[in-house]
Amino acid sequence: MEANKDPLDKALNLIKQGRDEVKLKMHLGSKDAQDEWSKLEARWTDLEQKTQPLSGAVKEAAETSGEQAKNVARAALDLTAQELNEGYQKLRKLLE
Repeated sequence: MEANKDPLDKALNLIKQGRDEVKLKMHLGSKDAQDEWSKLEARWTDLEQKTQPLSGAVKEAAETSGEQAKNVARAALDLTAQELNEGYQKLRKLLE
């Protein structure tokens, strides 16, 4: 079933898993780590809110406007997802 998942859903699930791991360690973290967490949480919430309606919009745009619209939307989401993933990795290192 996992192989049939949308690539965007897979990326979001991986980020969420990393986020959850860091969240568990936060109570032992430094002030710098907590500040970084707050910034990342705001971006995570924003990404979640944008991807829910956008997933449907990307599919609709791909059907009506072709692959170019889909690629542009995916690229923007991929960049945000990558930045969040890097931020959570940075936090993991701070908490080790």
